Amino acid sequence: MISKPLDRESVRARARDLGFDVVRFTRAEIAARTKADLKNFLIEGFHGDMAWLEANADRRADPHVLWPEVKTAVMVGLNYGPAVNPRDALKHTDRAAVSVYARNRDYHDILKKRLRQLASWMASESGAEVKIFVDTAPVLEKPLAQQAGLGWQGKHTNLVSREFGSWLFLGEVFTTLEFESDEPESDHCGGCHKCLDVCPTNAFVAPYKLDARRCISYLTIEHKGPIPRDLRPLMGNRIYGCDDCLAVCPWNKFAQVTGESGFLQRAELSAPMLKDLASLDDQSFRTVFAGSPIKRIGRGRFIRNVLIAIGNSGDPAMLPSVEALLRDEMPLVRGAAVWAFRRLADAEQIAAMQAEHLAFEFDEEVRTEWA
Repeated sequence: MISKPLDRESVRARARDLGFDVVRFTRAEIAARTKADLKNFLIEGFHGDMAWLEANADRRADPHVLWPEVKTAVMVGLNYGPAVNPRDALKHTDRAAVSVYARNRDYHDILKKRLRQLASWMASESGAEVKIFVDTAPVLEKPLAQQAGLGWQGKHTNLVSREFGSWLFLGEVFTTLEFESDEPESDHCGGCHKCLDVCPTNAFVAPYKLDARRCISYLTIEHKGPIPRDLRPLMGNRIYGCDDCLAVCPWNKFAQVTGESGFLQRAELSAPMLKDLASLDDQSFRTVFAGSPIKRIGRGRFIRNVLIAIGNSGDPAMLPSVEALLRDEMPLVRGAAVWAFRRLADAEQIAAMQAEHLAFEFDEEVRTEWA
């Protein structure tokens, strides 16, 4: 179908009518420097278990490999600014710290619905072809967002906006339409390095260079196996993601509290009790986190994270919650329960439980935790 003219301001107005906070345009091209950075990131192994990054590297590095006919990336942003400082949750070690973006509905669902509406309107108005993407697709959306002027990738590798600070969800409509590109955003980090200094696990190899294998967001969400022992004590009570490097950014002084009801935190996820989360079986886990991004990691990884937070609490009163999981059906949970038990129990309790526990035919991974 032959495309008809469609101007940028009409698209911008339609996107704002659909609830997007910002919309800008850029050529669907990735700079050579960005491609080189991605290649080096993968060579260094900084992606850890995220094999999908390597498997789709060619499409991720070049939108024209993903879709040869694409001309323009229409980049949109949706503000999810929190009403309170997310680091406040770290003060309460008997409660869980959940990343701001996961305290209510899954943002993928909200963005995709609106992107489909925007893309369908663009296609019907112009006859052009369109495709939509959120961050599950092989698209380097943060570099494209910087090229389009939504913000810049800070030293923590996340996007920073002069208008919304750290809190923008990104989405994009790829289209065969050709639009004039907006001016790219320049880097405004200056000499600041607060985001690097605050990282609990020292995940930043250098400014603008992240080793995901040490990042708490990666460890609690993407990593499928036992979390490395040396990193567990550094995780505190963070059970899903980490906002530290985002929250300390000085540009957040311009941030605005989101007006999207789906992003306002649910009361039960603002600072849930760790012992309550530890009691969730598979069905109750699915019920509590229905419609939440947390559901995607499954109960096993979630309870693993909760047990590490309990182990870091220093509160022996939570030992009953740990003991109940020592014979969980999942080795991943049992191993984390052993670690938490050893962190909270006294020497006599550890010796007694170790003798009882090792009498069972558990896998070597769990036995290693007792060693």
